[in-house]
Amino acid sequence: MATMFQSWSLLIAVAVLAVQLCTGQRSCDIRSTAGSAVQWGSNFTVYCTFNCKCEGSMFCDSPPTQQKHEKFNSTTIYFNVVNITKTRTYSCHCACSPPRDPCGLDISAGYPPDHPKNFKCDYKVITNDSGDLVCTWNRERDTLLWTRSVLRVRTVTGNHTGELHRVSSEGTESLSASFAVSRSVQLLSVWVETQNSLGSVESPTVNYTLSDIAMPPAPVLVQPECSSRECFIKVEEPVRTQHVEIEYTADQQTWTTSPDSVVQMSSSQVRSVSSLEPYRLYHFRARSKFNTGNWSEWSANISSWTQEEAPAEELDVWFTEDFKSRRVYWKEPDVSISRGKIIAYKVSVKSPNSRVVRNISADTRSYSVPFRADCEVTVWACNSKGLSPPARITTRHTKVKHAQEVHVSAGNYSIAISWRKPKTAPLLPAGYVVEWYPEGHQLQELRWLKLDKNDNQTVISGINAFECYEGAVSVFYNDSSVSRTRFKRIATLESAPAVGPLIEEKVKGNDVEITWMELPRGQRRGCISTYSIYLENSSGHRELYSVASPKRTYTIKGLSPGAYNLWMSASTATGGEGPAGNKVTFFVEEETSFSLLLVCGVVSVMALFLVCLCQSSAVKRRFYKFFQCLMLDVVPDPANSKWAKEYIQDKGRMSLMPQQSNSNFSSEEEEPILVDVEELPKQSGDASSPTTISLQLPPQTGLSPETDPATLLYPVTTYIKSFSHDSDSSDQTQTSLDTNSTVDYISSHGPGNMDEEDEEEEEDELVDMHFFPSHNIFMDSLEFGGKLTLDAVKIDCGDFFQNA
Repeated sequence: MATMFQSWSLLIAVAVLAVQLCTGQRSCDIRSTAGSAVQWGSNFTVYCTFNCKCEGSMFCDSPPTQQKHEKFNSTTIYFNVVNITKTRTYSCHCACSPPRDPCGLDISAGYPPDHPKNFKCDYKVITNDSGDLVCTWNRERDTLLWTRSVLRVRTVTGNHTGELHRVSSEGTESLSASFAVSRSVQLLSVWVETQNSLGSVESPTVNYTLSDIAMPPAPVLVQPECSSRECFIKVEEPVRTQHVEIEYTADQQTWTTSPDSVVQMSSSQVRSVSSLEPYRLYHFRARSKFNTGNWSEWSANISSWTQEEAPAEELDVWFTEDFKSRRVYWKEPDVSISRGKIIAYKVSVKSPNSRVVRNISADTRSYSVPFRADCEVTVWACNSKGLSPPARITTRHTKVKHAQEVHVSAGNYSIAISWRKPKTAPLLPAGYVVEWYPEGHQLQELRWLKLDKNDNQTVISGINAFECYEGAVSVFYNDSSVSRTRFKRIATLESAPAVGPLIEEKVKGNDVEITWMELPRGQRRGCISTYSIYLENSSGHRELYSVASPKRTYTIKGLSPGAYNLWMSASTATGGEGPAGNKVTFFVEEETSFSLLLVCGVVSVMALFLVCLCQSSAVKRRFYKFFQCLMLDVVPDPANSKWAKEYIQDKGRMSLMPQQSNSNFSSEEEEPILVDVEELPKQSGDASSPTTISLQLPPQTGLSPETDPATLLYPVTTYIKSFSHDSDSSDQTQTSLDTNSTVDYISSHGPGNMDEEDEEEEEDELVDMHFFPSHNIFMDSLEFGGKLTLDAVKIDCGDFFQNA
């Protein structure tokens, strides 16, 4: 029996243990004094009671953070939570044996529900018999807790009070509810109840008459049919209503209500929408309404173009001209003016003697006018329906000097321009034209604005930032005269240029000429005011030169020889200086004296001439003879010559042999001729002087009786052979003289005592005797002064007859 009891006890213990292991018994229990949902910012206490003897601890959130708990008793601990502002998770842990699961609690913080705000209901009619009651409301704030709303509806039909209907809203965050209601219902009582874990509230009850909140479904519009001024729209309605409203717009921003004009067509009706503009894309929408109740929602939009008409107004035309070209511009007309798609422009140029008409493409906005005398230009715009009124402009106007006082200031992406007429101007203005364009792009991007004669200011909008503009204000007078005042360099925003100028240099002596290109338009970042030129020499010394825009060339003068580095930067008035451009290196050479160069050039030319001249053999011979004469090393003594000694030995006769340099002499002339010589007595006073030879001269020699025979250079002979040579000719002429021929000689008084014929004969003989070259350039300047004696000049006369 005892054994059986023990067996059953063991069996029960195993079963209890198995149950405990399967159920996962926890080691503790956790609870909050405020529950699992508490009010935002409230205070409460969390308790943990352990189911085993252990040292327990409390943690918060994930990952778990241990909290400083307080001990309540041997099995319970607690923690005081202060000003909770979010959902938190608290847990407790204990080391039990055997181990058990910890315990935890999620506590949410939020607000109790508020009373619903703006509670209202609409009855959306679906068919002629039924519809849906749709109620909406707002709440003041989010409760941060799970919240549920319930719509309560009580209907009244005739004298019968209907039952109460309870409709839950869809989702915890929904603020609307719907309920199907028959159209036979006359009255409704409606309210809404909202609740969460912190409480519940109800809205006030609202009573409705069903017809007062009835809303028909939105109508359906069929594609309209339009003329140039009117469109007809077909409106279809699922439920017959008494009112239909149609709105239209051309830009989908400003809607215009069409007058109520209805044409009944069975279940649909056709509405006429008038007062439209030609060639416009219009958008239409519609809504409907019963006699009572609310308007339906708007229908889906439909769109359609109205048809075209001929352009209504003339084009806005302007022109520009300079000394090279003249061009007429026109603006693309607005759709309100064009009244259709422009397919071409027609231009007529009329001058005193001709008229030219051209059709221009619709994409063109200008026309080049021949640069001639006064001409009138007329421009028309053309669409499928016809031409616009003509726009005329005269390209020549009388210019007057009454310039306007123009003031220009930049704003925020705009330019304000004002002007004032001079007090002395005798003419009254008929109108003004203000034109503007990006700097340097007048022909490509010209814009203008025509103003009335009473205007004196305007604001130009749409100005690009970091763009430099220029323009002019022109005033026109009734007599076709015009005055023009320009303004330049205006920008709304500026910064430092993005790049530096690209430069080129050209060295001219000690000067360097610098040129640079204009910065790319997109990298100027405003109006360029100045250019800075930096010049650095080889020693590192730097010089700065400033050049005002728009000048793009500069010359630096008086540089010393050496190497230089050069670079540039650009600056705007308010943006500052930009980065440097390309860097170039150049050299200034040492300047050579002009006179020295000239002398060297002349010497070089003369040397070249002499080299070329010396290539001639005749010239070589003459130069040799000339220099041989000038460079005599020994002067012979005639008194001691061989010829003088032979004369002493043979006093009675002397044989004079002519030169045999010419091979054309006859045999008779080659024989020696004997000449009688008379010996004279010795002159007293000079016993040492040699014997003097007396020559009998013909009277034509011109010698005076006082001539001293001792001064003769060579003996006188009755036979003289004379040759006439021309160094420049191959022909030679020879003459044989008889014994009575004149004896040529050198007088002590010099050649000045000879006549011109004797001088020519002497020159021929000297040529034959190889004394001087013929045609010597120094012969004309040769002069003899005083008496020529043997003591002064000693000549070996044997050299003259070395060929005899």
